[in-house]
Amino acid sequence: MELNFNFKEIISVSLILFSVIDILGSIPVVIDLRKKTGDIHAEQATLVSGGIMIAFLYVGKSILSLFGVDINSFAIAGALIIFLIGLEMTLGRNIFKSEDAAASKAASIVPLAFPVIAGAGTMTTILSLKSQFEEVNILVGILLNLVFIYIVLKASQWIEDRLGQVGANVLRKVFGVILLAISIKILKTRLG
Repeated sequence: MELNFNFKEIISVSLILFSVIDILGSIPVVIDLRKKTGDIHAEQATLVSGGIMIAFLYVGKSILSLFGVDINSFAIAGALIIFLIGLEMTLGRNIFKSEDAAASKAASIVPLAFPVIAGAGTMTTILSLKSQFEEVNILVGILLNLVFIYIVLKASQWIEDRLGQVGANVLRKVFGVILLAISIKILKTRLG
């Protein structure tokens, strides 16, 4: 099997995924989850989200059709979870409850790895990228994004320290509203 690495394709895929994943925009979600659970497992969240994205690259459509789920339904489910996270951030209410260390590991997977990092938008983007780019270049683009995601997750405490309590609270509310808007946009697109 010949690998057709194409630098231009890798850059294009990386930038597209970077904008869809938007890990920088997810910093308030990461900070909020860490406050509730005590810790974010950056390695676990990165590995799980990477595993989800890579699996979806190769068998995404098959997995969804196996369960009788279409892309629209999958995107709507992801949008509902993002909506709940946005409500939680904006209103300061706990929807996703966490009481122990096991919950902090679980929070690194749901809602952080899925749907915040490897959500419906990311997965549908990966499926659409398959029609335009070589799989190997998409895979490299995913791996480059995972490195950046890991760095941001590891630096979230440092970022929060620079923002301060007031800055973190303002950012949390603003991004909560943005998440609500994103979820509504996804719902309108998929239902309309």
